[in-house]
Amino acid sequence: MIPVFPDSKVALKGKKGLVVGIANDQSIAWGCARAFRALGADLAVTYLNDRAKKHVEPLAQALEAPIFLPLDVMVEGQTEAVFERIESEWGQLDFLLHSIAFSPKEALHGRVVDVGLDGFLKTMDVSCWSFLRMAHLAEPLMKNGGTMFTMTYYGSQMVVENYNIMGVAKAALEAAVRYAAAELGPKGIRVHAISPGPLATRAASGIPEFDELMDKAQSKAPSRSLVSIDDVGNATAFLALDGAKLITGGVLYIDGGYHIID
Repeated sequence: MIPVFPDSKVALKGKKGLVVGIANDQSIAWGCARAFRALGADLAVTYLNDRAKKHVEPLAQALEAPIFLPLDVMVEGQTEAVFERIESEWGQLDFLLHSIAFSPKEALHGRVVDVGLDGFLKTMDVSCWSFLRMAHLAEPLMKNGGTMFTMTYYGSQMVVENYNIMGVAKAALEAAVRYAAAELGPKGIRVHAISPGPLATRAASGIPEFDELMDKAQSKAPSRSLVSIDDVGNATAFLALDGAKLITGGVLYIDGGYHIID
């Protein structure tokens, strides 16, 4: 039977999604949110704090987001408050995008073997455990199945200079995706790790010599091009469609093929 796909402008019409991680119009989460919205989804959007709100609020308005709330996963109760609002206003959730990571400067810039316990725990808390916490809260809202996304990077699999402890956290995150996919799959919930190539985002600015990393990626990738937030958004949105219902538990590389090159 030839598969039939719905009109692209309404492929996600009626679907409700939570997007966590928009910091500005250069954010990967913003590229994903635009793609979800272009397919007809309704979105809940969060912002980190009052300082970030002025940058995110105009973007949430452009998305016509009916839910716009603060979310700092290190602030007790804020994560739960977001999901309580979604439950009270929508009563359901069809997809979740987790696009946040953090490591204290002294932890990120030092050797992995020198990382202190506090730096290690903060890195893992925001970059890995927060995804599992959101998955736990989203599960009962995904009554008819759904999709969960989180952002990873090639430095989880190979040693990337200056990526340091974040590579360890991303490796844990990818393992969490596999286990969550196995546990939630019987409920029709898919779980994906998205691995973009280097992007000039606010988060990436904390990685030393990041420009050199981008130059290397462009020169070595088979496509000889850098990825954009729209490239990431379009590929991620595809995985939220019913046509991708049997894809789960893996890492989708959106990097022009860089990850296959030695």
